[in-house]
Amino acid sequence: MSACVPTRTEDPSRKFRKIRKSRKTGKSQRNGQPGTPQKDGTAGTSREARPSRTFLASCFQRPHSPPSPGGGRRRLRIAGADLSASISVFLIALPLSLGIALATGSPLQAGLVAAAVGGIVVGRLGGAPLQVSGPAAGLTVVTADLIQRYGWRTTCAITVLAGLAQLGLAALRVARSALAVSPAIVHGMLAGIGVTIALAQLHIVLGATPQSSAVDNVRALPAQLADLHPAALSASALTVAVLLLWPRIPGRVGRLVQKIPAALAAVAIATTFAAVAGLSLTRVDLPSWSSHALPQLPEGPVLGILAAVLTITLVGSVESLLSAVAVDKLVGARKQPDVRIPRARLDRELAGQGTANVISGALGGLPITGVAVRSAANVSAGAVSRNATMLHGLWIAVAALLLVPVLDLIPLAALAALVMVVGVQMVSITHLRSVKQNREMLVYAVTLAAVVLTGVLEGVVIGVAVAVAVALHRLTRTRITVDEQEGIHRVRARGQLTFLAVPRLSRTVGQVPQGADCVVELDGSFMDHAAYEALHDWQTSHVAQGGTVEFTGRSGGRISEPATQTHCSCRPWTPWRNHHCDASARHASTHQLANGLSSFQRNTAPLVREELARLAREGQRPSQLFLTCADSRLVTSMITASGPGDLFTVRNVGNLVPPPGAESSDDSVAAAIEYAVDVLKVDSITICGHSGCGAMQALLNGPSGGAQTPLRRWLRHGMPSLERMRSRHRSWARISGRMPSDAVEQLCLTNVVQQLEHLRAHEAVAKRLTEGTLKLHGMYFHVGEAQAYLLASSDEHEIDEVFDRVAPAPPALEKSRA
Repeated sequence: MSACVPTRTEDPSRKFRKIRKSRKTGKSQRNGQPGTPQKDGTAGTSREARPSRTFLASCFQRPHSPPSPGGGRRRLRIAGADLSASISVFLIALPLSLGIALATGSPLQAGLVAAAVGGIVVGRLGGAPLQVSGPAAGLTVVTADLIQRYGWRTTCAITVLAGLAQLGLAALRVARSALAVSPAIVHGMLAGIGVTIALAQLHIVLGATPQSSAVDNVRALPAQLADLHPAALSASALTVAVLLLWPRIPGRVGRLVQKIPAALAAVAIATTFAAVAGLSLTRVDLPSWSSHALPQLPEGPVLGILAAVLTITLVGSVESLLSAVAVDKLVGARKQPDVRIPRARLDRELAGQGTANVISGALGGLPITGVAVRSAANVSAGAVSRNATMLHGLWIAVAALLLVPVLDLIPLAALAALVMVVGVQMVSITHLRSVKQNREMLVYAVTLAAVVLTGVLEGVVIGVAVAVAVALHRLTRTRITVDEQEGIHRVRARGQLTFLAVPRLSRTVGQVPQGADCVVELDGSFMDHAAYEALHDWQTSHVAQGGTVEFTGRSGGRISEPATQTHCSCRPWTPWRNHHCDASARHASTHQLANGLSSFQRNTAPLVREELARLAREGQRPSQLFLTCADSRLVTSMITASGPGDLFTVRNVGNLVPPPGAESSDDSVAAAIEYAVDVLKVDSITICGHSGCGAMQALLNGPSGGAQTPLRRWLRHGMPSLERMRSRHRSWARISGRMPSDAVEQLCLTNVVQQLEHLRAHEAVAKRLTEGTLKLHGMYFHVGEAQAYLLASSDEHEIDEVFDRVAPAPPALEKSRA
């Protein structure tokens, strides 16, 4: 358990003090004896030098960071993690900034200016502390087009205007509206930009000059392949090879060299090779800062300038905000260092980006945006504050002033190869899979093609139009059918029921004969008022003519029969709930099994039949053994989001694991463990306890004597958990950030830890743990809160008895089965 320094804290609640007193075996003693709280809120030291209960309680609410020294005076402190992270990001950003400047056709110094300003200004003013900003590949195509059309100095002025526009948008607090853009459009835009970059840089890799558009670059490629320049091609090929192979170097050598970023290693090795081999190559030429070009008043058509400002504003803002959201996810998933980083404030981040673009453009730098690659490197390097981002910008500025002779040795072909690989990587396979799963491939492909063929702004507009058309098509695509089975007419509606579907809906239900029994199956997530009125009016008329109408499906609850004609308001999804209906409904529950099976055969079986047939052919191959309580409120498939074949589940009263050799007339748990570990070869075993466990309540309140019923004989396997909780020589199992609510919850948590120790004693488990092919997990599920907690480091020999809250994943979009 991690150490912490006891500080002055508030006394625990009276309820919790009673629980603590009940766990002691003797009277509390004063004057610093074990477990006794002192007047200052700290605890005495035990004979075994173990932390006391009050000391542990003080650790629950320990502050995030120690108070600043110096009597409240603020002093600049830079954490070692920030310093090392800033150096790592600097080594990545330096070659990429030069390469992006080369790809845009701007002065190479412009990339360094943008990187330094992005690091220092956005790092200080932005709303995402760990996001790294600078020149990004996402604006390369736009900037290159502006430079060719208006010249470099006018492009700098456009950057200043775009920054002012971003400041205006931040003042209007519209940052979150940028997240409404479909991810398929964003991914398609980035992929199109990546293709355009790769095609342009390929010509420099081959030793020539790129054309003005992606189409022209493709047309000129055959002639370029027939006239290769060996020197440029060799330096470029070496750069690409190092970029791809550097992260894959195995063994101890690989772990050492991979501390150097692959981009820096590739450019450095290619530069060294070109110098040693004496290759005649065009190299970086950083002119004197005294001749650095600054912006001038925009020259060109007003509408063209406004379109350029709008393009840089929109593309840069959307990319920065999406990158900030992605950084939040990376920080949330990071285990080390365990430091709370505030979530991104998107309006402030947009204001920081706008300020940086104003300054960068005024100083003759490229447009700035948040960069996902450098931000991810910053998070993975362990940065803990915005100081890492600001220091990285400072190192860029120092390098731009002092390392000019070294930078002038870099071949342009090496930088072009670096940027070409970055462009290719922008066509992400992960994004393709996500888009395909959500049936947005058409939007993605059209956006990609439109960006390549027409430009970024035009491509995004076309992508938005296609996305809207696809959404409208899905909204209007509703299948409504009617058939007769065994005298019952079934009307099935698949898709969204809107006013556009009302004519077909009325025509279909009108085919049901008067007085017939009818079942209406609604399988859609939305129904507007027009469709509701049409169904309700038809239902009233059909029932008045002697017929019956029953609604099933996810939308059935809203349009169920009137209260005067039904005896229960329970919806079709309530059979697993402990709901309460009137007497007639409770009498009907005797047929609940048959009704549930019928509903499964009608609604669920057609959807899972193919998967179950595959499992029947291949046999079960579960990934984990899930051992939990027999409590009816614990629905394992629901809380683990698992399906058929995923879990090998064992349930018993109290989620107990009898240790080997224990006196028991039931070896079923041991048999299940042996079968899962040795035969099914599961990868992990999870022991899951839960709140309000009746077995734990029986352990706490049950008499020690009396008749040995089967239940009492079984609960004897839980006695070690009770003894562990009452022991003065063991620390409490607890939930991170709060104390257990009562003694039952304390015992539930302790029981999970104790049963993991019993589990380790089984021969099959111990063997797999020694081999490193099995992991153990402890889990606690709070039923009332519907909240899961995982035991920290439960696969280590020394178990840290702290349960961490499992954060919710981003909600997935409901997929229509229309």
